[in-house]
Amino acid sequence: MNAGAEARLLIRSGGWRRPTAGLAPGHVQANLAILPQADALDFARFCFRNPRPCPVLDVTEPGSPHPSAALAAGADLRTDLPRYRVYRGGELAAELDDLNALWQDDFVAFLLGCSFTFEQALIEGGIPVRHVECGCNVPMFRTNRACQPAGPFAGPLVVSMRPIPAALVPRAVTITARYPQVHGAPVHIGDPAALGIADVLRPDYGDAVPVQPGEVPVFWACGVTPQAVAQSARLPLMITHAPGHMLICDTLNRDLEG
Repeated sequence: MNAGAEARLLIRSGGWRRPTAGLAPGHVQANLAILPQADALDFARFCFRNPRPCPVLDVTEPGSPHPSAALAAGADLRTDLPRYRVYRGGELAAELDDLNALWQDDFVAFLLGCSFTFEQALIEGGIPVRHVECGCNVPMFRTNRACQPAGPFAGPLVVSMRPIPAALVPRAVTITARYPQVHGAPVHIGDPAALGIADVLRPDYGDAVPVQPGEVPVFWACGVTPQAVAQSARLPLMITHAPGHMLICDTLNRDLEG
């Protein structure tokens, strides 16, 4: 059994209920968005128009909680993420440990690339990843940049932030650009105010991390964007992963390297 499958079984058994950064190193991690089939085509169009925050790795058949075997053999999207969020009418209605009682036979699940995937490459490249060092969740922020709308889906781009020593920023850009299926290169480097972010120590999602002297805040498009869109569009129902609580896949990070 590979480390991805072992991590999913650990989560399914209730043995892991925290963010998955650093879990099963070398394995792809995926964001999750689940919608009724009636909304799935518009959401697919939204992802197509916004590939940086919403790079699609897989889409399930209507009613099936199982992603493709090539991505995560035997995975069950009702149980294999540490925590889920349920949005109703644009409001966060619940956080759940599983979706067994909520699953519907018309649900379509989208698995989207996650920046946790390229963090191992950053670490191997000698670039510190602060939230991994601190054992906490990555900080994420709503921005003043609007996504391209599709049907009812519209809202702000969400970004994740990692403080990088200034001299290492070009290397971080080069490394992450090799992974376009998991957000790719940064969307912004430097002044947070240019993204409408007032304070990098007060994230909208995740945990704050310190930015040390000589470090530059670097921002990547983030798969939490659909959650901000669900809130802005006031969708009747949308289910997502809780920020930082991903699906661990069998696919290896190197398989997504461009």
